[in-house]
Amino acid sequence: MAALRIGSRGSQLALWQANHIAALLREQGHRVELEIIRTTGDKITDVSLAQVGTKGMFTKEIEEALAEGRVDLAVHSLKDLPTEVPPGFELAAITRREDPRDVLLSQKHDGLSHLPQGARVGTSSLRRQAQLKVLRPDLEIQPLRGNVDTRLRKLESGEFDAIILAAAGLRRLGRTELVREFIPAETMCPAAGQGALGIEIRAGESTTRQHLRFLDDAAARTATSCERALLHQLGGGCQVPIGAFAEARGQSLHLTAVVAHPDGSRVLREAQEGAGPEKLAASVANALLARGAQEILQEVYGSAVAAPQQP
Repeated sequence: MAALRIGSRGSQLALWQANHIAALLREQGHRVELEIIRTTGDKITDVSLAQVGTKGMFTKEIEEALAEGRVDLAVHSLKDLPTEVPPGFELAAITRREDPRDVLLSQKHDGLSHLPQGARVGTSSLRRQAQLKVLRPDLEIQPLRGNVDTRLRKLESGEFDAIILAAAGLRRLGRTELVREFIPAETMCPAAGQGALGIEIRAGESTTRQHLRFLDDAAARTATSCERALLHQLGGGCQVPIGAFAEARGQSLHLTAVVAHPDGSRVLREAQEGAGPEKLAASVANALLARGAQEILQEVYGSAVAAPQQP
C-alpha cells in the first residue's frame, strides 16, 4: 500500500487528530509519516484570534507544505478551514462528527445558570462571547488563548470562574473532568464545522482521494457543507460572531444560524428546514441579511466584511 505523509499543527489536540487519522490509514495497510508544521495562529498567542485577522491562520503553512509535495494530506479541525478551499486543493474527506456543542468547564459551579454575578468567564471566541452576553449580561468575559492544557491550567489556577471550550476536543483528549454543562446548540449555536475533521489534499490526486474515501462521512459532509455555505454567504470566517449548526431531521436538513454583535446588543437567529444544503444555507443567509446581519458584521469589522472574507 501507499506511503502517506500527514501534515499537522503541533498542538496536543492537532496531534491527536493527525495520529487518529494515521491509525485508521495504517489499519488499511498504509505506511504513514507525520510532519509537524507551525502555523501563524500557533505563533501569535498574546492577542485574541479575532484581532489577528489573518486569512487561514491555522492552515496556510500546512497548505504550503502540501503544495510543495512535502506532505500528501493535511488534517484540520474543519472549523479552522476557510470556507473557500484555495485553488489547487480539495477536501477529500470530512470525518464522522464528534459532539458539536460547546461546554462550560468550572471547578466550583455546576453550569451557566449557577455562575455568580460578575463571574469571570474565559473565551477568545466572539461567537461564544456574544451569545454569553445575551444569556448572562452580568458576566465578565475575558480572553483565553493557548492549547487545551494551557486553558485548563488557567481555570484550575483560579484565573477564571469558568471557561467555554468545544466538547469535541475535550472528548478526544479525554479531558472532560471539569465539564459542568453541555450547552444545547439552541442556546449557544456552535461554529460551522465544529466537531468534524477535514482532510485536505492536492486537487485532482485521484489515487490519494481513493485511499481516503473510507474516512468520508456522508452525514457529516452534508451538515457541515450547509454550515460552511452559510458562513460563506455571510462573508464570515472562523473568528467572526457567526454560529451555524445543521442536522438531519427525517428526510430534511435543519439549519440554525446566529449572527451577533460581540457585546450581545444585537443577536439575530434564524432556523429553517430544507432538502439541499447549499439552497438551505442561501435561504437562511438571505433571511439574516434582510434582518440586518451585514450591518452587524460591518460595525464589528468594517466595510470589507461585505465581501466574503476568511480571517
